[in-house]
Amino acid sequence: MADLVYPPVIVLVKSLWKYLGLQFTFQGEAHVPRKGGAILAINHIGYLDFAIVGTAVLPANRLVRFMAKKEIFDHKISGPLMRGMKHISVDRTNGSGSFVAALRALKSGEIIGIFPEATISRSFELKEMKTGAVRLAMASGTPILPTIIWGSQRVWTKGVKRNFSRSHVPITVSIGEPIFVPRDADVDTKELELKNRLSEMLRKVQAKYPDSHDGQRWAPARLGGTAPTLAQIAAEKKG
Repeated sequence: MADLVYPPVIVLVKSLWKYLGLQFTFQGEAHVPRKGGAILAINHIGYLDFAIVGTAVLPANRLVRFMAKKEIFDHKISGPLMRGMKHISVDRTNGSGSFVAALRALKSGEIIGIFPEATISRSFELKEMKTGAVRLAMASGTPILPTIIWGSQRVWTKGVKRNFSRSHVPITVSIGEPIFVPRDADVDTKELELKNRLSEMLRKVQAKYPDSHDGQRWAPARLGGTAPTLAQIAAEKKG
């Protein structure tokens, strides 16, 4: 079945990037398979992450089907677009349906995009991750491509006023070497491997980022930024 909705959306999204003057650096596109299923496991720092990562994969001539919360599909405008682009609705109260849908898509040769942290990290550090990516890889026989995005939080993220000015924000997307998960693998062990790989990649991307993190609201405390730490966010929730 032909993709009728995705191509015009891509044109609109690219126009937005051009208007905003975003400065993209895409790394590791060669790791994206030109055919067959794969899982992009992505850190989550801003509302535009899915669109930016989707743009990074376009040179491989692939479209990513993202797993996104059900509320986006329920919206009268975004819902038809999400369904038209064959993204996958995730009901957080009952995830079995979305798992089956993602598994079916992987087995049919699609690339699935997953944010293992589930929600945006306000600290811009990696949070605890869910095991969906590992379990899907195990069940489908498809590789996980650990993927890092950095800089998108400067445009639009949770709890910070969005910046749609033409400020030429540098944004990096780095796609790592595939992780294969055998059917008899230990889920927790592979989940830790994925998180460690993402953490290592995140630090490398941050170290090469062209703008200073020092004193910035969009940067983690570890790098001298003023974003709340994971511990502070946890304390807020308890309070």
